[in-house]
Amino acid sequence: MADETNSTPAPEQQAAAAPHAHTPRPSGPHSSPGGPPRGPRPAGGPGGGPGGRKFFRRKKVCKFCTEKIDAISYRDVRLLQGFVAERGKIVPRRLTGVCTRHQRRLSLAIKQSRNIALLAFAARF
Repeated sequence: MADETNSTPAPEQQAAAAPHAHTPRPSGPHSSPGGPPRGPRPAGGPGGGPGGRKFFRRKKVCKFCTEKIDAISYRDVRLLQGFVAERGKIVPRRLTGVCTRHQRRLSLAIKQSRNIALLAFAARF
């Protein structure tokens, strides 16, 4: 004679009994969805810190100052194209690293070059 009180319910019965039950998700700064929770990273980098790795960003320098280019010509299309984005926008100096003085001259040269149709205002599609 089988004992009905000690038998485990089938998985369908468990799901029907607790429809809103959820599995606990790992939480925390180093947890990954679906994986087991990870502990903190080992400190092995040069800076150490909580992540174990120090963020390093190379300082941007002005290309025109380093190459000692004082005058930016509107006819130098090859140079100017490097400072125009794919969609035709002038790339800001926070992305290129060009100093303020040269960025003003650069944008002026790009605009002059656009006016005489050496550079396009927008990208072709």
